[in-house]
This record gives sequence, structure tokens and C-alpha cells, in this order.
Amino acid sequence: MTEGKRLLVFFGMIAAGKSHLAAAFAKKWGCAYHNSDIVRKELAGIAAEIRQINTVDTGIYSGEFSRRTYDELLSRALKDLRRERYSCVVLDGSYQSRSERQLLCREIGKQHRIVFIHCQCPEAVMKARMDRRLKNPKAVSDGRWEIYLEQKKRFEMPIELSPGQLLALDTDRPLGDLLHQLEEGLRRPEKS
Repeated sequence: MTEGKRLLVFFGMIAAGKSHLAAAFAKKWGCAYHNSDIVRKELAGIAAEIRQINTVDTGIYSGEFSRRTYDELLSRALKDLRRERYSCVVLDGSYQSRSERQLLCREIGKQHRIVFIHCQCPEAVMKARMDRRLKNPKAVSDGRWEIYLEQKKRFEMPIELSPGQLLALDTDRPLGDLLHQLEEGLRRPEKS
């Protein structure tokens, strides 16, 4: 991965495999890594593993708190992109609205390449992942099936992104295969 600094945004629905893939990619390539679930809980002053079982749009998942979370993700990305230490920054969050993705493009896209990695998989796979996560006391995400159903109604498909800005990955495959596909996709030149 050369050719200047990049922002890679792993986004999609709850349990679509964003965090697993994003963390592995960041570790392999030495990228700065920021996860929305971890940042949200840091801002709330609670440990990442403490469950927040709220209804939709309440508590640390209210619109106001989500705004703070995504503003902090943007701030951290900007700081890391200024540092010589990092050639890439990885953001890991739902980025479910076009306006949220466009904000990143406005704030970062003029100086650095941004690639959005849309993580997708069948609903049955997501449900199984959520069920496993609920049994894991170290899980960071608070995503549950009822939250997913609400998110599904609100999620705006990334039709505003050009082919050079967007990679779609089916995450219901082995991690090694996904990393290979992602790396191949990133080698393609950016299209205008």
C-alpha cells in the first residue's frame, strides 16, 4: 500500500463483519484504527465491554451522542493523517447515512484518498453473529437484532460514491480471502 495517505472507512449494518476485517487490515498494514463502539464508550466514560442495552435512539445511542461519536472519529482521523507515523487511517462504524459519508469526503477527500469498504453478508449470518456476541462478555458492540431491524430501515445505500471510492465485500468468507480481495481492490487506480 503506497501512493500517499489514505482513509479507509469500513461501514455497513450491525454484525456485517466490519470490525473483524477493519481491525485485521489495520494491524497488518500498521494503520491507525478507530472503532465507533469503542470511541462512543470512551466518550461516555465507560469500559468498552460494558453492555448498554438501550432502546433505539436513547442513551449513548441517541442522535446527539452519535453526532459526538462520529465527530470524534473524524477528529481522530484528521490528527492521524497529519502524523508521519501513519500512511493510512481506518475508521470502523456504520456510516449509514449519505450525509455522514459526504462529510468525510468534504473534510478529508480533498487532501487524501478515501475508500469506503461496504461490508455485507446475508441476514442469517448477521443474526448468528449477534447471537454469539451476546454470549461473549468481552464483546464491545451492543448491536442486537431489534436494533438491526431499525437500522435496516434507515440505512442509505452508498449510491453517492464513485466506483473508485467504493469497494463492496461479502464478509461471509474467510478473513484471509477478504484481506486479499481488499488489498487487490485498493491496488486499482482511483477513478474520477
